[in-house]
Amino acid sequence: MNEPTAPPLPSALYVHVPFCISKCAYCDFASAVSDLRWHTPYVDAVLYAAGHYSFYDVLDDVTSLYVGGGTPTILSDELVRLVTGLREIASLRAGAEITVETNPETTDLRLVEMLAAAGVNRFSLGVQSFDDTVLSTLGRRHDAARAEQAATVLARSGQRFSVDLICGVPGQSVASWRRSVERAVATGAGHVSVYPLSIEEGTPLDRAIEAGSMPEPDPDAAAEMMQIAADVLAEAGLARYEVANYARPGEESRHNTSYWTGSAYLGLGPSASSMLPVAAFAPIAGAEGWAPVPDTSARCRFTAIADTETWLRNPLAAPVETEYLTAEEVAREDVMLGMRRTAGVPAEQVAAAGLDEVLASLADSGLVERTCDARGDRWHPTSRGWLLGNEVFGRIWSGE
Repeated sequence: MNEPTAPPLPSALYVHVPFCISKCAYCDFASAVSDLRWHTPYVDAVLYAAGHYSFYDVLDDVTSLYVGGGTPTILSDELVRLVTGLREIASLRAGAEITVETNPETTDLRLVEMLAAAGVNRFSLGVQSFDDTVLSTLGRRHDAARAEQAATVLARSGQRFSVDLICGVPGQSVASWRRSVERAVATGAGHVSVYPLSIEEGTPLDRAIEAGSMPEPDPDAAAEMMQIAADVLAEAGLARYEVANYARPGEESRHNTSYWTGSAYLGLGPSASSMLPVAAFAPIAGAEGWAPVPDTSARCRFTAIADTETWLRNPLAAPVETEYLTAEEVAREDVMLGMRRTAGVPAEQVAAAGLDEVLASLADSGLVERTCDARGDRWHPTSRGWLLGNEVFGRIWSGE
């Protein structure tokens, strides 16, 4: 009698495109000003790596595909080849969400239509602000008018799309921020992501602050702006479903939700991160001759080398960073990630992770609450908990 076959591992697929027209003042992502000579070899390398990983059965049930960066649309026709090739290699679920990040200066109707024909059904537009002064501070290449044009292209294409915004920028006023959020709503986007500016070491913004030519971001101002965004977006029918993400009903990012619910994901490209259960990772590590997997581990996070030229020479090289989690750490991590969502996590999941006392203590501080409604008995963040998320997440992860 044949042994029953285990069902395929559901996984999300991420592809990192490390090319941009220019480097933004706040960006520390693995990206560089594009060299056209690298575009075709890059796509070849990603498809080669995808084919290789598919041999290990980690792409047999792909729930979503997300092409990020960088600026994926800088690849133009090669991006169409990339998406088409990935759909041929990976087994995507029927109706799987396929997202492509784009910037205003590289969004044109011809490319959008070609990508839609190739299967892309969602776009993420990196606007960041509809204020030209704020855009200049951030080092963005586009202005507000170009952002409006790009959003119009996406709206007329009939594809789902999201708009990204950044708040807490030095010199950004509350009035400017409110106008940007309102203009994002006016584009017709079904999804809006709102992030406070983070100053990363070594970036032009970091150097300007160190030199005293620019003030440091005010965290209190950023918190006020995040609340303004929550109010404006809620009134427009975009409900908050994660600490920084808002959507109309049915427009939530399925790919990003997989990150917050502990699902497996595979990242391809320079600096791309992956997370797989050890049962799926160990056969790959063993066959490829990577470092031995600890016996106590249940989950593995691993990251590819960031340098594009090095990655192109060997897209299947051993990860430069590998982190193993025990079963207990996996349980705490899944609760921590789940608490980023307005839905929170089931009370039984909290109990199974041994976190009842931690959540009760956080509730005493007004950071989380326990409710029982149509969704069941669940823990979730309070409004104050959103603003003090690092404390909530840190205590859950430490279990204290």
